[in-house]
Amino acid sequence: MEISSVQKLCLHLISSAFQRCRQSEDLCRLSVVLSRSTAASPIVRVSISDTGIGSCLEEFRDLKIAGGVLCPEKWGISDDEIYHYHLNFRESLSTRRLNRLPSNLKNGAKFSGSEVNLSTTELIDVLLAEVNCFFHKMLILNIPNIVAELVIEQGDAPGSQHGHVFLANEYNSTLFSASSVERLKSGLEAYVLTHGKSLKNKCDSCFPTWEPLKIGSGVACSMESHRSAGQIMEAVIIISESSVSSIPCLRLCNTKTEVLYFKDFSPSSVSASFLNALASINWRSYGLKLGSVVDQGGSILLEWENLPQYAHIDMVLHCYHKQYPTSCYAMIPPAKLKTQPDRNLIKKAVKLALDDLKERHSGLLLSSHARKICSYAPDLARTIAGLIVSSDDSHFQRECISLLGLHGQNIASGTIEDCVKEKIMAVIETNDRKPQKSKETAPYLFEDDCLQEPYFQNEEYEGENGDDFLVLD
Repeated sequence: MEISSVQKLCLHLISSAFQRCRQSEDLCRLSVVLSRSTAASPIVRVSISDTGIGSCLEEFRDLKIAGGVLCPEKWGISDDEIYHYHLNFRESLSTRRLNRLPSNLKNGAKFSGSEVNLSTTELIDVLLAEVNCFFHKMLILNIPNIVAELVIEQGDAPGSQHGHVFLANEYNSTLFSASSVERLKSGLEAYVLTHGKSLKNKCDSCFPTWEPLKIGSGVACSMESHRSAGQIMEAVIIISESSVSSIPCLRLCNTKTEVLYFKDFSPSSVSASFLNALASINWRSYGLKLGSVVDQGGSILLEWENLPQYAHIDMVLHCYHKQYPTSCYAMIPPAKLKTQPDRNLIKKAVKLALDDLKERHSGLLLSSHARKICSYAPDLARTIAGLIVSSDDSHFQRECISLLGLHGQNIASGTIEDCVKEKIMAVIETNDRKPQKSKETAPYLFEDDCLQEPYFQNEEYEGENGDDFLVLD
């Protein structure tokens, strides 16, 4: 694996530590310590330790980076010793070796884990910012059995100027029984309420009350084949709205959505195919007008053209294999198996999340066509109510009132009008939630550009290169 910078190497090593902890059946601790002997020292020592399943040497042999010294340690649960190694990245690739150092006895103790020490001249503030951001993103996954900490040490003596920059140790037993997508929903909700974990608690300016956010989720799954081990794509979308009376932060008024992407339980960059998949979604069928999709150094920004002033959309996607490796020796998939998510798998998961939002929240994400019809609902309701009230046929009036579900006599015209309007709107919303392919072919009351787009029935059920996928409820 080729790594372009020390920062990326650190994040790769931390990600590997997270995976080892996640694969363990026990509670695990992951600790990252950034230290230097004096404030003026150019050498920064990075220590990454975990109590997961234990590492394997293949994780370090294949690393390609110029400069730095890596000192990994490993101890498996069944090992009798703690093994120490030394790897010098300053050596050429042809002569570089992972050298074994003298080991230590475990004296019969049963424990497993790994520790990696890296020396570098990288600025400690740069490393701190990168690692801190990485930790906050990992919190979105809500992996239940990991306690993580980030510590910085600066001074002439160990422990002086010592402080916890990041500490996540909130135990939540419900996360162990929750599904992966439920944990993802909970993690993104906390991320949104604290503006990307920049705050310790929820932002009171944007969220003055504890009213729940509008959250939708979707899960799509590709079928296993000789080319693919089978992938699962989870999508969670949150729409947050603030009242005009409150004074929201600038972030809530931002018309751009950062799409957070995780691959195999770790933050990941995206491919051009990934961007194309998001751009090709028919957002207008959900009342949204997408302006642009931008790749900013591996992160995705969706810019909207028609969001309300005090509304914001957050999105997270997570793709992983059905049979995720349970040992470090299986972490590198065979070259013939597909590792990139299928374009249609991405689209399906996002659409399911949008459909879930529409189902849970009345009037939300109505298509442009439905909104146009809704604008005529008040006049239509007023006309129907007038016909009922002005009729001289009492039997007709009673039948109409009964059909509307109203009871009593001398019901006011305004009550009938509100009831008719409510039922019209409910019918429009119900019809708007139906998949396009299930609607009968009929002339539309109003023309709409988004409805003129060709519909490919197989697109929803067949992935690229013939890979099938399913929808998980």
